[in-house]
Amino acid sequence: MAARLPSWAWVTGLTAGATAVVVALAVQADHGPRPIAAAVAKPSASASSGAHGPATPKTPAAPALPDDSGTGRRIVYSLSGKRVWLVDATGKPTRTFTVWPGTVSPQPGRYSVTVRTQSLRGSDGVEIEHVVYFTKAQGVNIAFSNALDGSSPPPADGKKLGGIRLHKEDGAALWSFGDQGTSVTVVK
Repeated sequence: MAARLPSWAWVTGLTAGATAVVVALAVQADHGPRPIAAAVAKPSASASSGAHGPATPKTPAAPALPDDSGTGRRIVYSLSGKRVWLVDATGKPTRTFTVWPGTVSPQPGRYSVTVRTQSLRGSDGVEIEHVVYFTKAQGVNIAFSNALDGSSPPPADGKKLGGIRLHKEDGAALWSFGDQGTSVTVVK
């Protein structure tokens, strides 16, 4: 006759298995797409979910690519919108995201990615990665980058800074997209 396992052994085994599944799902979710908070309009007094079913909130559309941003595969940076678009060869934006501009901005115009550096310490003292340089303004190098730890940049305290900081995921996407020679269009 086989020996029976005590109930505590079963409970311990099931708990360990469930914990492993939860950890695996959490790691998988951490590498997935990030949800974007959307403003949801409040229903009016006449709104009901009766015959039409429950109302589903719509995600707001991303801002449109500026009309004067050129053609073909390119990176588009809007100074006033503090936003970047990655545009494929057909002229369709494949990704757009907000940025934190430095204290020195490039002039509107057309540029190209000149140098890429995997990581370094920024002129503000923050460790940065995915550094994509495309011009100079007021003697300062202008480049896209993201903080290595994913943080937003601290206040500039009067320094001339040309870093255009991105969220970590956006920095990785721009790094993959923006090879040396890739067009960069800066618009107002």
